[in-house]
Amino acid sequence: VQLQASGGGLVQAGGSLRLSCTGSGLTFSRYNMAWFRQAPGKERKVVGIAWSEGGRHLADSVKGRFTISRDNAKNTVYLQMNSLTPEDTAVYYCAASLPGSTKYDYWGQGTLVTVSS
Repeated sequence: VQLQASGGGLVQAGGSLRLSCTGSGLTFSRYNMAWFRQAPGKERKVVGIAWSEGGRHLADSVKGRFTISRDNAKNTVYLQMNSLTPEDTAVYYCAASLPGSTKYDYWGQGTLVTVSS
C-alpha cells in the first residue's frame, strides 16, 4: 500500500494551495481518508477527514478556509486550502483508516506547506 501526497509548496499569506493524496494497493473507497499536519516543534493534528460513507469533518482552525474532498474513481483525496496564514505552515500528511478502527493504518510521506507573511 502506498499513499502519495503532493501539492505542497511556498505561498504568500492569503494564497491557496490544493493538496492531493493518491492511494494504491488498497480498496480506496473502503477507507476513511484524513489529512494531518505537523508544525515545527508541535504535535501532529488532524486537519480534515473524508469518511468512506460520505461525511466530512474539518478542524475548527480551518473551517471556512479549507475543504476536504475525495474522488474514489481516482483513488485520491484532496485538501483545498484557501486564505492561508503563516500558522498553516506545516508538513501535511494523508492517512487511511478502516471504518471503526481507532488507528490509521497507512500514511503518506508528507508534503511541506510554507506560508510566508
